[in-house]
Amino acid sequence: MSPARIVLPLAAIALLAGCSRTGEIDAVGGVGITTLRSPCPHVAIPAGTGDITTFNPPASREAQAIDVVATMTNVQSTCDYATDQVVTNVTFDVLARRASADGPRDITIPYFITVVRGGSAVVAKRVAQVTVHFEAGQLRASAKGAGSTQIAKASATLPADVRERLTRKRKAGQEDAAMDPLADPAIRQSVQSATFEALVGFQLTEDQLKYNVTR
Repeated sequence: MSPARIVLPLAAIALLAGCSRTGEIDAVGGVGITTLRSPCPHVAIPAGTGDITTFNPPASREAQAIDVVATMTNVQSTCDYATDQVVTNVTFDVLARRASADGPRDITIPYFITVVRGGSAVVAKRVAQVTVHFEAGQLRASAKGAGSTQIAKASATLPADVRERLTRKRKAGQEDAAMDPLADPAIRQSVQSATFEALVGFQLTEDQLKYNVTR
């Protein structure tokens, strides 16, 4: 199934940022931007969850008490929607630094991968762990993590009538040329409901998340 080709007024593009894969000016006498919409979720790290810091002693927040700092980076994904399920596989790297190089050490860090629908509704979540191994004398180390999500393709597919409204050709001078189809609450809600995100980040405690936000 090919991604749907949608021609929208310029004002509508920001509203579809979460589900747009590519965008280009419509060059065939149309009005607005041509975007390709895929059922694949947008993959990202939520703000404040891409870093984790541990302290020794744990209750301290002084710089000299920092024990380990780890960062999630190089997030990549593949998506397969050839069947009735949209399967997204996510991989990432964890780069870690410890304060002391004494002896070998393993650091196990929990992380999550979650599916969010319509920008706010969490419909699935999994928590796993990644272990970073430091050799004796080594201050920096790295590890790889992975996760996957599944979404019913029917849930990520726009209804036929909504697709027709969004893909209808609008030429300059026509009455509806400057009308944003997403100004219709029903169309907007349908697009939002069919838009998913796959979010991955460290599973932080409340104190750890507060530290990331306020440091």
